[in-house]
Amino acid sequence: MPFSATETDADRPRMTRAVQWLIALNVLVYFVQVTLVGAGDMERWLGFRTHDLGAGNLWTIFTYMFVHAGFWHIAANMLFLWAFGPRVERAWGAGAFVRYYLLCGLGGLLAHLVLGHDSTLVGASAAIYGVMLAYAVRWPDDEFLLWFVVPVKAKWLVAGCVLLELVLGVSTVGGGSSGIAHFAHLGGLIAGWLYLHTPPAHALERFRISPVPEVSDEPPRAIPRGLPRPREPRREIDEIVAKSKAAVAKRPVPAQAPRTQPRARRTDDVNLLLDKISQFGLDSLTKDERKLLEDASRRMKEKGERSSS
Repeated sequence: MPFSATETDADRPRMTRAVQWLIALNVLVYFVQVTLVGAGDMERWLGFRTHDLGAGNLWTIFTYMFVHAGFWHIAANMLFLWAFGPRVERAWGAGAFVRYYLLCGLGGLLAHLVLGHDSTLVGASAAIYGVMLAYAVRWPDDEFLLWFVVPVKAKWLVAGCVLLELVLGVSTVGGGSSGIAHFAHLGGLIAGWLYLHTPPAHALERFRISPVPEVSDEPPRAIPRGLPRPREPRREIDEIVAKSKAAVAKRPVPAQAPRTQPRARRTDDVNLLLDKISQFGLDSLTKDERKLLEDASRRMKEKGERSSS
């Protein structure tokens, strides 16, 4: 049994939905076979024979893939399905994976028909050989530990299986029989190869895996409460104007006697108005503030004329 020596712990075969259901269905059928009805009856009801097509037993075209001849037969098939299937399913999706699985199973049945065998065909091997091929096409350089010891790349593992099945299949043509449908296994491989390389099917597009954005390993943090919004400029203008009006109200400048106001106080008022103009423009002055600024300008002009004379 091969186990991947290349995948990381996150990529190692873990049960996916379609693979889980396929394994469960195979195990359920085998459990019923050994506990309730017997191997012979189960193979007769669900296994495929050539005369089933003429007799109308068309369900055996699919059901033969879920019946096995013995414990080691189902054990080996389910282990290979567990080793190769989940990663292919994750790349394609459950629906596409199941369709491909059944197609490869039908390819094994077709090879069985072409060769004219009249023996009962059972087992998921043809479908699983197709899954192995799909894995080798997508990840050819992944290494597997064959029987936990020998590292073998996926492409060479599948190539070795093809060669072995071909040799064993040819050896049975002369009349010998091993009880194993080697050419049906090859039929599953051929059906998978045609599916993956036939342009109208666009099957190779199923191997394109969209890049997944990197997800940080840091635990999620609470979103900080937003900082207080800055006050609107209009509100600041209103506050400055209000302060200016308050200052003018506290230090009124009589129109009839502007010169009686202390010089330091007048200077402070003028400076406040000049700051306001530099920040917000001349239009921000009120009527009283304009008058105060005009009086200050007039006084400075009169003082300049006296100094020149």
